[in-house]
Order: sequence, then C-alpha cells, then structure tokens
Amino acid sequence: MRLTFGFILRTMRITSTHNPRIKAVAQLKERKGREQAGRFLIEGAREIARALAAEVRLETVLISDSPLSLEERQVYANLARVERLEILEVSESAMKKLSSRENPANLIAVGQIPNHSLAASEPSKNALILVAVGLEKPGNLGAVLRSADAAGASAVLVAGGVDLYNPQVIRNSTGAVFSLPTVAASEEEVLLWLRQHHIPLVVSTPHTDTLFWQADLRGRVAIAVGPEHQGLSQEWLEAAQTKVRIPMQGQTDSLNVSVAAALLLYEAARQRS
Repeated sequence: MRLTFGFILRTMRITSTHNPRIKAVAQLKERKGREQAGRFLIEGAREIARALAAEVRLETVLISDSPLSLEERQVYANLARVERLEILEVSESAMKKLSSRENPANLIAVGQIPNHSLAASEPSKNALILVAVGLEKPGNLGAVLRSADAAGASAVLVAGGVDLYNPQVIRNSTGAVFSLPTVAASEEEVLLWLRQHHIPLVVSTPHTDTLFWQADLRGRVAIAVGPEHQGLSQEWLEAAQTKVRIPMQGQTDSLNVSVAAALLLYEAARQRS
C-alpha cells in the first residue's frame, strides 16, 4: 500500500489482465456496460481531481505499479477524504487493458454516473445554454464541453448522440463535464424543455443571411450546434427563433463543431461584457 489514509480502505494488488475485477471494470469502456452498471471511468489525475471537486461519487481507484508523477501523487493523496474508497493496485498490462489512451495514465477511477435530471433543471434569468445535438464523435463532444466551459456557458444540454460518459468525452473535455452543469436527454425532451421555459433558440446553419455577430445573443438564450457532416435537422431549424451562419472564406464548407460552438459562445460573451 502506497499511503496510509484516515479512512479504512480495502486494498488489493492485481497483476493478471484476466482477473474478474479487471474484466468488470473493462466493461465500463463500452456504453452498454456503463448503462447496465450505472458506473463510468475517469482516467487521469486532472480529470479525477475535477471529479473530486464536483463531488462525483467515486467507488474504486486503480493505480498502476509504475512510478507516479508529482500531479498523480498529489491527487492520490487527496483521495484520502473519500469515504469507503477501494484501492486496486494493478500491473502496467492491466492498466493498458482499462485505458482509452495511447499512453495510459497511472490513475483510473470508477465513479457513479450522476443523476442529473433535465426536468429538475431551472435556467437562470440570463442563462447562456449550449445545446449539442446528435454529435457522433466522443472527441467532438468533449471538445465542445471544453469550449463551453472556457467561454463561460451556464450549461450544456447533450441532445441525443454520443454517450456523455464515454471515456473519450471525459478526456477531451479535460474534466469540464464535471465543472460545467451538463445534462443528457433526448432531442424531443430538450426541445420541450426549451419551449416550457420560453428560452429563445439560436441555431447555426449556412442557409441564412444573418451572420452570427449580427444576432442578439444577450439575455437568456440557447445556442444549438449539430453534427458536422449534416448539420441540424429540419425540426431544430423550424424550432429556432434565430438562424445565424458563420462565414466561410476558404475552400472548406464546415468547421469542427467545437470551433463553431466556441465562436458563437464567445460572441455571446462579448455582447454580455
């Protein structure tokens, strides 16, 4: 055992990749496994630190038998305040089986999926909400969350598409999924919620003359972005009160969705400053 904590922890050393505990944790890399268990993986010191700050319920931490970096040692020490936390010290090969990275981190935590309800969410008077509709790539959703957090969005609504607790989403968001209020729901649920709370909807589409800096993005507003290859569906376009476009000067006909989200959110932030 690397450290002595104030709480009683059950510590186990596992070297085989065929151990049932390793197999059970590895199942959380897949959406079906996460949905069945109600658990997800958090890999990396920074991501675990942000999950701790957001009071995500952690149940197990797996630590590699490789040397820890200074940041990893600091985060590992901070886990001392987590009650009833199980520590599994695993071999480097076992960690590679659990990791979603080319170069695995030395810390992976198993946490309970937060029970965030859209129906129970109440937007503030001047809420700036980003709606990510039908995104198919977890890396893109993670980057969108990162951009939303940096631009000062009030919340992100994930309407359909990729699983919010995919390991790549967690990684690419650099843990912003924990610090930024984020709720996943179906597209129908999100549209209904926006109507019920009388939140004006702004959508990004190339099929309009209004440039995004010409629209009024002050006050309570929701900005929706969709998948790059097909954009937002007709249902979302018809539901919008305002349609804006991002001008394209070169040969490309689309931006990465996280870049588009960042441009729109930072323009909203500029108008509010």
